[in-house]
Amino acid sequence: MEKLKVRDLMIPVDRFPKLSNRARFYEALAALETAQKKYLSGESEQRILLIEDEEGKIVGKLSPMDLLRGLETNYSRAEAEKTLAHFGLSHVWKSIQADYHLWENPFSDLCRKAENVLVKDFDKGPTQTQSVDVDDSMAKCFHLFVMNRHDALFVFEDDRIVGLLKFSDVYKKVSETMNECRVDAMTR
Repeated sequence: MEKLKVRDLMIPVDRFPKLSNRARFYEALAALETAQKKYLSGESEQRILLIEDEEGKIVGKLSPMDLLRGLETNYSRAEAEKTLAHFGLSHVWKSIQADYHLWENPFSDLCRKAENVLVKDFDKGPTQTQSVDVDDSMAKCFHLFVMNRHDALFVFEDDRIVGLLKFSDVYKKVSETMNECRVDAMTR
């Protein structure tokens, strides 16, 4: 595992379905549903949708959680929950939630407003805690996965996204390695 690099386990961007960041909310919903159906039927290896800009450059990914976030547009103003929890101030989040009126509008109103929401309005792209370089060690990835609970990390090469490193693939490799260690230990 020590010699394994991100590039050894990443999945290149060309193996993922893609969606324009100019797509509207309901287009994104339909694309996610299609990706899920193709994945479950075995027609596609991936169900994660990558988001691309006008030039075809990958700028993010879209999951069902991201879509829910896009439905309640006030989340873009309330990024503080994670930071507050990190400093032991989770109780402050309740006040922020009330101040921003998160999920207080009737669901039907949120759905109606979603017609005008574009993917680029709520997809903010990868953060530093969700990004690795193709030549980074797996130790860095373990840390990012464990500390931030991401399902995938964006893989960069020369300032552009070239793939994703999925937690499920990393876990599979870790499990295989640990089982090999156990077999080796039992044969000694």
